[in-house]
Formats: sequence, C-alpha cells, structure tokens
Amino acid sequence: MPTIPLTPLDLALASLLVIALACSSWRLRLGVERRILVAAARTTIQLALVGLVLKALFAHVHLGWMALVALIMLAAAAREVGARQEHRLTGGWSLAIGGISMLVSSFSITVLALVVVVGPDPWYAPRYAIPLLGMLLGNTMTGVALSLNELTRTARLSRGAIEARLLLGHTSGEAIAPIRRAAMRTGMIPILNAMAAAGLVSLPGMMTGQILAGNPPTEAVKYQILIMFLIASGTGFGVLLGVRMGALRLFDSRDQLRLDRLR
Repeated sequence: MPTIPLTPLDLALASLLVIALACSSWRLRLGVERRILVAAARTTIQLALVGLVLKALFAHVHLGWMALVALIMLAAAAREVGARQEHRLTGGWSLAIGGISMLVSSFSITVLALVVVVGPDPWYAPRYAIPLLGMLLGNTMTGVALSLNELTRTARLSRGAIEARLLLGHTSGEAIAPIRRAAMRTGMIPILNAMAAAGLVSLPGMMTGQILAGNPPTEAVKYQILIMFLIASGTGFGVLLGVRMGALRLFDSRDQLRLDRLR
C-alpha cells in the first residue's frame, strides 16, 4: 500500500494547532508563546533543509559527505547540551563534555550497528546511517543534558555536604559519588520510560514510520526493537561518560571542590 502524500495545505492545517497552543499560552500568561512559535518555525525550516540535504546525499553516496553531515549533527547536539544547563561549566567544558560523550557512545554504537547488524552496502549508506545516528544522537543528547544539569545543580546545593566529606578524608570521587549516581539515574529515566511504555502506551517513531510507509508490522517491530536497544545503550554509556567527566571537572588536582568553574 503506497504512502498517502501530504500537501502544503495539510501541513498548514496542522500548524493551526500550534498557533492555537501559542494563543492559549498568551491568554493564560504563561510566557512561552514566543518560544512555541520560534520552535515551530525552526522545526519547519530545519526539516525542510534536511530533506534537501538527504536527497542530495542519497543521490551521491560518499563517505566524506557522510562524515561532514555527521560532524555537523554532533556539533549541533553538543551545543544543545551546553545551552540546556542551568549552571554551565566555564571555558566551554559543558559543550566539550557533551560532544565527547556523544562521540564515544552514539557514533561508535551507530557504526557497530551498521557494520555488524544491519549491513547495508556500503556500510555508510545515508538511508540507514543518517536516521540511526540521528535517533541515537537525539536521545543521547537529552540524557546527557539532563544528567549534567542534575550534577551541577545538585553540586551547588550540596556544597556543604561535599566539603564535609572531604574534611572527613574522603576522596573527591567518594565525596560526590551519591550526587553522581543520582545524576546518572536522571539521565537514563527518559529512555527507560520509553522502553517500558513501548507497544503498550505508544508506538515509537521508527515503528510508526515503517507502518505508515506500508511495511509489514512484524518487520517494523524488529527494527524498533533494534533501535530501542541501540538508543538505550548509546544513551546509557553517554550519560555514564558525561557525568564522570563533569564530576572530575568540579574538583582540582588537590581534590578541592571548584564551584567557581560553574556559571
């Protein structure tokens, strides 16, 4: 069964719902109507541009172009991680930690999935590589941003407790261990909730897209299970690495708490 095409009028009708939400925000004085409209505009423009880029990539498959697109996606995700911090690490460390943690986790797991599991020819085929990397980066970005925000926020609030542990002879790792564990759990909550609700509360994006495209539901389920496992591992390892690096940055070489490194 072919996919039902959408017209510009269909999208315009859907946009009325977003406009109605913005009007409701203005009426209730929530103060987020501008952000809603800007986010909707960004979504439209960014996805339209991505569609053109993907069309060109599909027509001219080349590892160099794929690498460039992947690095742009990583840079954008790292920027979002830094921008979402209530108390950012100074010197661009929030951006760097977010970028490194996502590079190590999402990129390596995407390459592993492409080479070992999916096996397209070539292995960097944009049809498979871009969607996989995008889903892993998006979810890992959310997990890392939440965990780093929880780490830095709680460290500021718990300064007295951390310094008391240090005075009792604990190392910096021991002093911040409870906060670090809580931050890691916070970063993993979204993907754990998504996995627990998959199939019962919601049909995840990959499965929904394949069903709408006319693929058999059983095949869509296989791909969705694969994606959920990849996202869970990518998010989990990204959160573990990001929180670990962030916690180390909060102390100097003499195990002294350095909250002056937070904005």
